[in-house]
Amino acid sequence: MGATAQNASAPMSLVVPYPAGGPLDTSARLIAQEAGDALGKINVENKPGKGGGTGAELVAKAPKSANMVLMGAVATHAVNPWLYKNFPYDPLKDFKPLVLVARTPNVLVMNAEVANELGIQSTSDLVKYLKANPEKLKYGSGGNGSIGHIAAEMFKSLTNTRVSHVPFQGSNPALKALQAREVALVFDNLASSLPLIQTGHLKALGVTSLGQDDALPKVPSINSEVPGFNVVTWFGLFAPASLPESDARRYAEAFESAMKSNRGTAGLKKMGITTEDMRLATFQEFVESENSKFGFLIKTAKIRIE
Repeated sequence: MGATAQNASAPMSLVVPYPAGGPLDTSARLIAQEAGDALGKINVENKPGKGGGTGAELVAKAPKSANMVLMGAVATHAVNPWLYKNFPYDPLKDFKPLVLVARTPNVLVMNAEVANELGIQSTSDLVKYLKANPEKLKYGSGGNGSIGHIAAEMFKSLTNTRVSHVPFQGSNPALKALQAREVALVFDNLASSLPLIQTGHLKALGVTSLGQDDALPKVPSINSEVPGFNVVTWFGLFAPASLPESDARRYAEAFESAMKSNRGTAGLKKMGITTEDMRLATFQEFVESENSKFGFLIKTAKIRIE
């Protein structure tokens, strides 16, 4: 490995493949700061584009002289590879999973005023309304192939309902359209929607995980009303495959300690994120199973991006 390995003595760059300000970026900056004592100064670089693909490819193909890690996510490692033809990297072979940072459910939200006007207070109410009024409501998402898009298509399939899709360039524009009543529903990342739910602007109908979430204790899981529904967003830290095992272990320990520090735990909790305990081989098994699951979902829903 020596000659071809990543250079662990070079200054570390943590690449976030999304714009600044979102949950992944905020988490990355918090972890980079907390892990600085163990790993030296870590530079966080935002490299958005292609649904996370631009930044992920940069790390997958990083020069051997570099010391780069990626804040990867369900999109970069389990979803995008199934959506695009001629995908530029192998999410399983080109990376070494280090540590899972978080699993956060998405949440099915409606504009609170619209939900009240239509008498929709639960997922079951929504299904009943959609069956009586096919194609009347539209749902927004952060774009074709986004988790919000996949979650909504899975929901339509399991409930046998018809709702039109309006894709936006990212989650924030979709939420703005929801607040402006341009769309009626969005399956959004819990960390993004939580402040709007707490202020009463959005009505949370259900979370997309199998069980309830601590951040929204009064909101049931969609699965409790639509059996079989389970779509969770996750993100974690990855190194290029060429990083030696000893350095991978050292990085994983430092990042895990950063997440579990008082400041790390408090900062993540503020975003509705509970830290995970999954690293190295266990995290790799998780990534492989997620890649397989989303491959099945995407093929079944016939979602494709040219």
